[in-house]
Amino acid sequence: MNWSVFEGLLSGVNKYSTAFGRIWLSLVFIFRLLVYVVAAERVWSDDHKDFDCNTRQPGCTNVCYDHFFPVSHIRLWALQLILVTCPSLLVIMHVAYREAKAQQHRAERGDGYRSRFPNPGKKRGGLWWTYLFSLIIKAGVDMVFLYIFYRFYRNYSLPRLVKCQLPPCPNIVDCFISRPTEKTIFTLFMVVTTCICIVLSLVEAAYLIGKRCRERLQAGNGESHRNSHECAELASTGGQVFHRVGYKDPTASIPSDSIPTTSIPTASIPTTSIPTTSIPTTLPEQEKSPS
Repeated sequence: MNWSVFEGLLSGVNKYSTAFGRIWLSLVFIFRLLVYVVAAERVWSDDHKDFDCNTRQPGCTNVCYDHFFPVSHIRLWALQLILVTCPSLLVIMHVAYREAKAQQHRAERGDGYRSRFPNPGKKRGGLWWTYLFSLIIKAGVDMVFLYIFYRFYRNYSLPRLVKCQLPPCPNIVDCFISRPTEKTIFTLFMVVTTCICIVLSLVEAAYLIGKRCRERLQAGNGESHRNSHECAELASTGGQVFHRVGYKDPTASIPSDSIPTTSIPTASIPTTSIPTTSIPTTLPEQEKSPS
């Protein structure tokens, strides 16, 4: 397996992770991946060849080895490393999808287009849920493999002597495992590093959730403070509302030149000549009474 390509793919997760995520990646690469490649493969390379049983019965050694080692440690660790690092690739794929979407919109709408996510690697929206989901999957995968190792190899240790009574073995035979102490030490080392990785994943998930809740609370407190401040200003001004600069009244004024003006015709009133009678200014002399 080409582990260098595998390592190169996961190195891109480092710039999209938090501080806990970077520590997790360092543990995976140094204490799990490098230990697996450099030392563990060599330690378990002779596990089947040096598994000796005190019998000459054909097939008895193979049957006993398959019974005590249903799955080799080295293959279980390889599968665990692949599955535990795949969720981190989901984060890279999501960021790449955001970047491709932003480039497509920029090409369609021009350079002045403002993307919804100016920083594609910032954990907001769907990327936040993808990152949180990846943390839960990583912790779950490690827990499942810890249980599998415990079920196959009690207390994560290998005994020096195992007794086997399975067909085609003629009777109870004694089998001896190659370098059991060294293999037990490596197994416990991998178990301890796996537990630390589980704790880091859970702590990082709690950190993300706590940070999001704190941001929501701060936003709610800021909104309530602004509303209370506006209410206090309204009360202090006696009910008069002062709008901010740039406020536009929703009721627009109607320009005067847009109102059509109609001329009201004035009816001509005919003037009739009123006959005037001459009023005498001098009264007629009274008739003299007969004397």
